[in-house]
Amino acid sequence: MFFSFLSLTSFSHPALPHMTLLIILLAVLALIVLISWGKVNAFLAFLLVTIPAGLALGLAPARVMAAVQQGLGDTLGSVALVVVLGAMLGKLVADSGAAQQIAATLIKAFGTRHIQWTLMVTGFIVGIPLFYNVGFLLMMPLIFSVVYQYRLPAVYVGLPMLAALSVLHGFLPPHPSPTALVVQFHADMGRTFLYGLLVAVPAIIIAGPLYTRTLKGIVSQPLATFVAEPVPTEALPGRVNSFVSSLLPVLVLGVVLGLRAALPPGGPLAPALNFLADPGVVMLLSLVVATFSLGTSLGKSRAAIMEAYAAAVRDVAPILLIIGGAGALKEVLVASGASSQIAAGLSHTGLPPLVLGWLIAGIIRVCLGSATVAGLTAAGIMLPTMAHSPANPNLMVLAIGAGSLLFSHFNDGGFWLFKEYFNLSIKDTLRSWSAMETIVSVVGLLGVLLLDWALPLLG
Repeated sequence: MFFSFLSLTSFSHPALPHMTLLIILLAVLALIVLISWGKVNAFLAFLLVTIPAGLALGLAPARVMAAVQQGLGDTLGSVALVVVLGAMLGKLVADSGAAQQIAATLIKAFGTRHIQWTLMVTGFIVGIPLFYNVGFLLMMPLIFSVVYQYRLPAVYVGLPMLAALSVLHGFLPPHPSPTALVVQFHADMGRTFLYGLLVAVPAIIIAGPLYTRTLKGIVSQPLATFVAEPVPTEALPGRVNSFVSSLLPVLVLGVVLGLRAALPPGGPLAPALNFLADPGVVMLLSLVVATFSLGTSLGKSRAAIMEAYAAAVRDVAPILLIIGGAGALKEVLVASGASSQIAAGLSHTGLPPLVLGWLIAGIIRVCLGSATVAGLTAAGIMLPTMAHSPANPNLMVLAIGAGSLLFSHFNDGGFWLFKEYFNLSIKDTLRSWSAMETIVSVVGLLGVLLLDWALPLLG
């Protein structure tokens, strides 16, 4: 079915602007058919769709394969280290009983009735300094420990925390895309962070605890690597050890970012701090410490710990391939110029600048899958407009950030990370994860527009 659309355009010429959206739409539909109906392996489905889509968009065969390889390499290069080390740390946190100890402490403090809000606040605090993939992998053992110990629905418990992580990734510095947008629009980092908090909180609450009330019926059997047999209470690691060892990446990154903010940018410590702020370095240091604090110090042998790490890698390897496949599709779409064509077609709509920035970022996000690419591409389109517009640059950063989170689906690695870890069907992933991201995006835009109206009144 999918390959029939190749006749719509010539391989030797770029796709016409009005054909670009149709080709992308057919590629997405083909993914749905192959994975859901055809039961084709998701990584293989990405390759079967990506190569014909690149040819249909006018890329030469050699350029298509180069883009596929570049997309695989760039995507896996940016996430593989964090995903693998995060999976190892998560496995250790689960097997040692640290997740069980943290869950028991939270439940004792706040009760099961408020566990969604407790985990959401935890995700919010963790998500400020921590990159999304690191935060996601760090929180999985905690979420699944709560789910299995207290027999609560996994999506109902976990999605509010992930909503917090996602919102902070799209809205707030020091995350990569909002930080880059602040620089491009010459916005004020402090004001953007403050306004971002005002927008983020209602977006998280609506997309998290409120929306997930409708998702209690979703049946999820989370990834087995983070489900450990309950440890006897007397054998659990201490509370301080459990919290510090599990959240060490947050603590390390928080200290490093604080020092970077306090010290002169070009100081003698800058290179070392930049090195320590790398997510891969943070995760490696944290894993080394946890190997002792949650491993050998509790009587585990090195051989048993290494076997647990190997099991964690085996479990996440298929997820990495799927994320790489999504990256290959994204790179083919970028290489074909699809993002530029889409953005150029929207730039003369006459919409208010903040709405236009959100819309451009949103459509590019839906078509390409990458929030970062969507945000930076939209910024490049909106920069000339901002030179002749009274729009607040801090709010433009947030509007584009909100748009870049719109409707995560098959071409987004985050979609597959959530689906595979929670072991959900495509349908349930769309109605939980994709719907949550869309709610976050729309509420974010409404919050930005409300601030745009209120700020002049407040002087």
